[in-house]
Amino acid sequence: MGVQKVGEKYVCNICGNEVEVTEVGGGVLICCGEEMELME
Repeated sequence: MGVQKVGEKYVCNICGNEVEVTEVGGGVLICCGEEMELME
Protein backbone atom coordinates (compact mmCIF):
# COMPACT_ATOMS: atom_id res chain seq x y z
CA MET A 1 0.00 0.00 0.00
CA GLY A 2 1.33 3.43 -0.86
CA VAL A 3 1.20 6.82 0.78
CA GLN A 4 -2.42 7.95 1.17
CA LYS A 5 -2.50 11.38 2.85
CA VAL A 6 -0.47 14.26 4.27
CA GLY A 7 0.50 13.79 7.91
CA GLU A 8 0.98 10.03 7.82
CA LYS A 9 4.07 8.83 9.67
CA TYR A 10 6.21 5.89 8.57
CA VAL A 11 9.04 4.05 10.33
CA CYS A 12 11.84 1.80 9.07
CA ASN A 13 11.83 -1.43 11.08
CA ILE A 14 15.56 -1.93 10.38
CA CYS A 15 17.25 1.39 11.25
CA GLY A 16 14.45 3.30 12.98
CA ASN A 17 14.24 6.24 10.55
CA GLU A 18 10.89 8.03 10.77
CA VAL A 19 9.22 10.02 7.96
CA GLU A 20 6.18 12.32 8.02
CA VAL A 21 4.40 12.88 4.69
CA THR A 22 4.20 16.54 3.61
CA GLU A 23 3.08 15.95 0.01
CA VAL A 24 1.39 12.89 -1.50
CA GLY A 25 2.92 11.78 -4.77
CA GLY A 26 1.92 8.12 -4.82
CA GLY A 27 4.14 5.10 -4.49
CA VAL A 28 5.67 3.56 -1.38
CA LEU A 29 8.47 4.67 0.94
CA ILE A 30 11.58 2.45 0.97
CA CYS A 31 14.41 2.47 3.52
CA CYS A 32 17.22 -0.09 4.00
CA GLY A 33 15.82 -1.96 0.97
CA GLU A 34 12.46 -2.61 2.66
CA GLU A 35 9.06 -0.91 2.55
CA MET A 36 8.51 1.44 5.51
CA GLU A 37 5.67 0.67 7.92
CA LEU A 38 2.81 3.09 8.62
CA MET A 39 2.79 4.17 12.28
CA GLU A 40 -0.62 4.06 13.98
